[in-house]
Amino acid sequence: MTDLPTSLKTGNWNFLGHTWAVDMLRQHVANGTARHAYLFTGPPGLGRRTLALRLAQALNCTQPPAPGEFCGSCRECRQTFAMQHPDLSIIQAESEGGTLKVDQVREIQRSLALKPYQSKYRVALFLRFQEANPNAANALLKTLEEAPPHVILLLTADNAEQLLPTIVSRCEIIRLRPLPVTEVEAHLKAQGADEASARLLAHLSGGRPGAALRLLADRSALDFRSACLDDLLSILPAPRVDRFAHAEKLAKDKESMRQTLLVWQSFWRDVMLAASGSSAALTNIDREAVVQKLAGRLDLPQARRLVGETEKAIERLDANVNARLLGEVLLMDWPKIA
Repeated sequence: MTDLPTSLKTGNWNFLGHTWAVDMLRQHVANGTARHAYLFTGPPGLGRRTLALRLAQALNCTQPPAPGEFCGSCRECRQTFAMQHPDLSIIQAESEGGTLKVDQVREIQRSLALKPYQSKYRVALFLRFQEANPNAANALLKTLEEAPPHVILLLTADNAEQLLPTIVSRCEIIRLRPLPVTEVEAHLKAQGADEASARLLAHLSGGRPGAALRLLADRSALDFRSACLDDLLSILPAPRVDRFAHAEKLAKDKESMRQTLLVWQSFWRDVMLAASGSSAALTNIDREAVVQKLAGRLDLPQARRLVGETEKAIERLDANVNARLLGEVLLMDWPKIA
């Protein structure tokens, strides 16, 4: 079983940033006032799942060194950290951008009705709950309204507005925000990244430490991003026939297409920022020269439109619109720039 990091006792649940959230949750555990449901919101890679698991550890730790803390070494803490605890259930869609179904919720409801197997609480962690279909969301609502005292429900979502208001109103909302890029950069250096890599990854992550650490561990993701940006730049001067061909290629793998669109969206956002005269917050800092060049060729409304169209394309792809047609429409609307 995976061990907890040796730097556990940091005073912040071994969690980077969001001290206010850790302090509040620690007090809830220490005072015995834990809510029956928490909703952790914020962009992916920010630490929503990690913080939820830290809370689960604090709730069920058998040897807390202080009220509201967790030891990290007892069986409860180790099993929860590894997400292998018998009283911890992880519920999510089969893939990112997929659908969390009502049968998944109903199945977990049956287990939540039982007493905990070995701990004080049964904890159910619903990841990316914005992916729940309406039936699944309504099914969970009943549990939220009548949760047994031994049950703690933890939900994560990009933002609360994506969920039913009746669900949000029954949860304690923990709204997490991206950290300062400099803070993430310093953390990456502490993890062994060189200065240049740490700066680039901190900017690419947009202040999301989880996303930055994944990029640090998986260099193939950086290679994929670089290829996506190269494709974008090759498409801009291309004739219509080449754009149609690229749309066809792009649509062959829906998940790869989704990740490509996310990279393109971040690039067009940089162009928009540069066109507005604000280059301090660029994401793709290794492509700043070409970003500035394109910003000089496009005005702000054009750049803003490109960002909006890419965002809509991602939403439509998630809604299962025909991927090839979606790609064709998007690429045909891009300006032709030599």
